[in-house]
Amino acid sequence: MSFTLYNAPQSTCSQRVRFTLHAKGLEFQENRLDLFSGDQLKPEYLAINPNGVVPALVHDDVPVIDSAVIMEYLEDIHPNVVPMRPKDPKESARMRAMLRFIDEVPAPAIRIPSYNLAFLPHFQAMSAESFQTLCDSKPLRREFLMKMGRSGFPQEDMDEALGRLGRAVTRLNDWLIENGGPWMMGHQLTYADIALMPVIVRMDDINLHEMWADKPMVSDWLAALKAHPAFEATYYHGSLLTEKYPHLQALRDERAQQPAARSA
Repeated sequence: MSFTLYNAPQSTCSQRVRFTLHAKGLEFQENRLDLFSGDQLKPEYLAINPNGVVPALVHDDVPVIDSAVIMEYLEDIHPNVVPMRPKDPKESARMRAMLRFIDEVPAPAIRIPSYNLAFLPHFQAMSAESFQTLCDSKPLRREFLMKMGRSGFPQEDMDEALGRLGRAVTRLNDWLIENGGPWMMGHQLTYADIALMPVIVRMDDINLHEMWADKPMVSDWLAALKAHPAFEATYYHGSLLTEKYPHLQALRDERAQQPAARSA
């Protein structure tokens, strides 16, 4: 039984699947794609995932695509290896409802500040023709990139995205309070935690952690994930935006110094 994961270090969807594989202790070959070089649009990858996005898992020569589908697939074939889906059908349905909210609200919202703060210079360096060609080559992201353009998303889109992320933090906090923590459904780490993890890690990385400054259970939840044995293997160097884009790290350092400066 062999697994090959096609993914990208900084892709939040890829991080979900890497964490799942590591948490279950499943060995896999990792093929890292350079998304800005267009590896995900090459014919050999499109033959695996015609949507031209990451990740894709190839299991015994059969492709499985979409991060949420991959996570549940791994549970289907290894249900007794570190179970991450409740066995009770009602609880499993509740987890899937959480997943639906995560994939509808915070997962797409995090892309807007990520693109504006980190990825935009890549697109600004392109000619108008090259950018249009890139947009047209993206089966799932064409409209998203066209709306962003080469000047970035407008402030109203940023505000909307931040509002959606704020609602997700509130919902996470509500789930933790309702179920008593340390995880979203109580004592069992589930795919709901893993699905939301990359969004909150990304928010923390790009200086949006103040959104849960008054929510200690969210901070504890994030700390528990970072202490999980699968976390370090998932977030190897280069997986965080601040590790690839020095200007983001400089901004983070600057903001970290601001409270000290105000109190001096």
